[in-house]
Amino acid sequence: MLDYASLAALAAVVREGSFERAARALHVTPSAVSQRIRLLEEQVGCALVVRAQPCYATETGRRLCQHVDRVRLLEHELHGALPTLAVDAGGPLLVPLPVVVNADSLATWFAPAMTRFAAAAPVLMDVAVDDQEHTAQWLRSGKVLAAVTASAQAAAGCNSRPLGAMRYLAAASPGFIQRYFSHGIDASSLALAPSLMFNSKDELQAQWVQRLCQRHVQLPRHTLPSPQAFVMAAVAGMGWGLHAQALIVDQLAQGTLVELVAALPLDVPLYWQQARAASILLDGLTSEVLAAAGALIQP
Repeated sequence: MLDYASLAALAAVVREGSFERAARALHVTPSAVSQRIRLLEEQVGCALVVRAQPCYATETGRRLCQHVDRVRLLEHELHGALPTLAVDAGGPLLVPLPVVVNADSLATWFAPAMTRFAAAAPVLMDVAVDDQEHTAQWLRSGKVLAAVTASAQAAAGCNSRPLGAMRYLAAASPGFIQRYFSHGIDASSLALAPSLMFNSKDELQAQWVQRLCQRHVQLPRHTLPSPQAFVMAAVAGMGWGLHAQALIVDQLAQGTLVELVAALPLDVPLYWQQARAASILLDGLTSEVLAAAGALIQP
């Protein structure tokens, strides 16, 4: 029989990335966390955590993390069916619901869907942000139960549903275009014009340039890990970049941003992947996500 206090310690270490932060989250000492995980490893007969910076789960550890997350969801449904359990627990059970999403989706269509769901559901949303090309790894590692991802192939134990495509436009301020692209936009001018990138994982600018120039171009770049700061920097003439169309509608209408090349958008297909847990809560979040995506991103 698995010890659920030990499973909670394992999930906390994987989610927090260290034994010390996991101990703070669980209101116990780091040695208590270490002891619980050591006992669990002895019970299952293999290592469950790679003690690195940050810590991460082994394949068996990942499966146990997914198990404990699903148990929490099922416990919530049991409390709904047996209200006296909630009384014994000291009140309604708030269930942690870990998800990961790309920043542009969070800044546009995902946040309204999530907040509508969480305002009415007994959950504690635990939202992480990563590039859409890398969010599926969070599912595979057992850190989250659901993800907005560019990967169509479902992670093990998950379902994958298409959301549509997020449209990106290459844009810059009129002054920036006059300064760097007065003689046209090609590989030579792009190699000199500062670009904007969200972080080191951001490949959107490189993909758009490859499509335009049919070759790789080494781009000078600023790094700005905020969709709102990204737009502000472009309006100020700091650089050009690929912007989620929904974030720059007003700027395009006002003329403070201009597309570099008309009719050359970059559409990024997105998918909603969720663990195959028979959970009313997870299904409720999925319904909100699918509805919001259908209304706000390209079919």
